[in-house]
Amino acid sequence: MAHKQNYVERMELSKQRRLEAGLVSDRFPEVSGMVIHMTYYYKGVNPVQMVRVINVFPTGYAYFNMDCLIKGCVNGGYDFTSVITNMIKSRKKMGKGKLVCKGKNDDLTSDHASIAYEISIQYNKQSK
Repeated sequence: MAHKQNYVERMELSKQRRLEAGLVSDRFPEVSGMVIHMTYYYKGVNPVQMVRVINVFPTGYAYFNMDCLIKGCVNGGYDFTSVITNMIKSRKKMGKGKLVCKGKNDDLTSDHASIAYEISIQYNKQSK
């Protein structure tokens, strides 16, 4: 029962954070779309955990926080908000890099998981 309660609380918190982030069209009206390619890595024999592509539309939430996939990781994840905001401010169309999970757990090392990413941003055509 406690597990179900924790899950419901996490889902409510996630929903609240998305609402607080606002829509992409409101926060970044110059953006017509984004594609985020991510490869999740973790320390282990086969380090690639998952490859994922996320399409972001103007009607979607401007919430760019991805959870860590390692079971037991507490307060971990990857926040792309500053990366994306800086790209849009400088009107970059492409960007790539790596983020390391900052989550904690007694059984995990500080660099237990990371994401390599490539982000492409499409902008609305500017009227002349």
